[in-house]
Amino acid sequence: MTMNSTARSRRWQIAAVLLAGLLGNLPATVAHAAGDTVPADFNGDGYRDVVLRMPGADVGGQEDAGAVIVLYGSPSRLSAASRAVITQNSPGVPGAAERGDYFGASTASADLDRDGYADLVVGAPYEDLAEGADKGMVTILWGSRSGLTSGRTLPTSTDANFDRIGRDVTAVGKGSSTMSSITVGGWNDTMTFHGRFTRSSVPTSPAIGYVGWFGSVTAGDLDRDGVADTVAVSGRMGGHTGGLVLVNAETFAGSSHPFSRGDALVAAVGDVNGDGYGDIVAGDPDEPAQRGVDGERGGRILIWYGSASGVPTDAVPVTLSQDSPGVPGAGEAGDEFGGSVVVADFNRDGVGDIVVGSPGEKLGTVAGAGMVTFIPGTRSGVPGANSASYSQETSGVPGSSEFDDAFGTTLSAGDVNRDGRVDLLVTGHGENNYAGAAWILPGGTTRPTGTGSKIFTASQFGFPGSGWQLLGGDSLPLL
Repeated sequence: MTMNSTARSRRWQIAAVLLAGLLGNLPATVAHAAGDTVPADFNGDGYRDVVLRMPGADVGGQEDAGAVIVLYGSPSRLSAASRAVITQNSPGVPGAAERGDYFGASTASADLDRDGYADLVVGAPYEDLAEGADKGMVTILWGSRSGLTSGRTLPTSTDANFDRIGRDVTAVGKGSSTMSSITVGGWNDTMTFHGRFTRSSVPTSPAIGYVGWFGSVTAGDLDRDGVADTVAVSGRMGGHTGGLVLVNAETFAGSSHPFSRGDALVAAVGDVNGDGYGDIVAGDPDEPAQRGVDGERGGRILIWYGSASGVPTDAVPVTLSQDSPGVPGAGEAGDEFGGSVVVADFNRDGVGDIVVGSPGEKLGTVAGAGMVTFIPGTRSGVPGANSASYSQETSGVPGSSEFDDAFGTTLSAGDVNRDGRVDLLVTGHGENNYAGAAWILPGGTTRPTGTGSKIFTASQFGFPGSGWQLLGGDSLPLL
């Protein structure tokens, strides 16, 4: 495999940016696809399965080839023993594990072909193809009674300016397969593939969204018309500390987007005020140039509420930070509050609750230990009351806070043991010298609980227990 930069040089480039951020020269923001991959039932046993990304995994002697780990749900929640490790060397998976592909840099789940089994979409943004080096590739792995055992790739853009395809992905499966969609993020633009999806054919003419310097993608129904709206967030650009939030970018040419707002790096869609419309919850973890204008000290989240007409073009977002009433902690430089976000109904009141990652949070004297904050949704007023925080110092949560663990790098949520309570998945890509780790916090009566929590590390899956494995994923803007 011929690359225009080696995998090892990429490791040093990323490490240099992280170090510069710690020294105060550049932001070292950890930002990811919103919510990572929602747990889904890939093998049809009635239990949702969890996906863990490991883009830095060495496979067959190929450095940074990348892997995806599926933990199968069960009545006793998750176990490292009940897993599938999927690479490009796995039977039925297109391609081959090659140096620096970063297979698993992004993932998304949905039942695309509507056969009753969830499917997994996997991005490999540094895959070299005939169209060019680091062109990138996106693979659909089809669910079945035997799990994810076969797949096919999506068409790749021949546009010379569109590369690193698969930096982020999001997927929707609803109604018939003609209603399914996959949105793929690349270096500058997005591609949205609208169904029909089958194992023998996939859409070949995607709609292109002109986004600019790329951040992340997600999707959800903002106007309750039964069709998922795409939400793309550009990277840091245009004088913003974060990027622009663009709704349905693929339906508008150039920069003439009816809804285009800054500043953010990631977003999730969920109904956080209980009115039946999806709302945009965006994370803006960067330090502001002007506090209260383009951010808050330590980071913030922004909430745009959906309606029958979607998100109004003149909508003013609700903003929350660690200095907001009811939210634990205090806004401090480098907290990266908003580095990850997920929305799910943890307390089962019909209103989506927000969980926010602060992977740069300093706990005591430990810099970069990381923390996550639970903020209940509310049908009236501004969220914040009855919020709670979690870290490796929380009772029942395994491990202990160490320098640069980045607890809260990514977040996901779903009921993995079918007890009717939503469990919270938290990752920390810096754990064990960037081998990474993942924690599952069981759902409680009103919110997640540390009691009964489990930790999963790279060594439990047969990979080195220390060093650059990146279990849980890496910092999206740096990939």
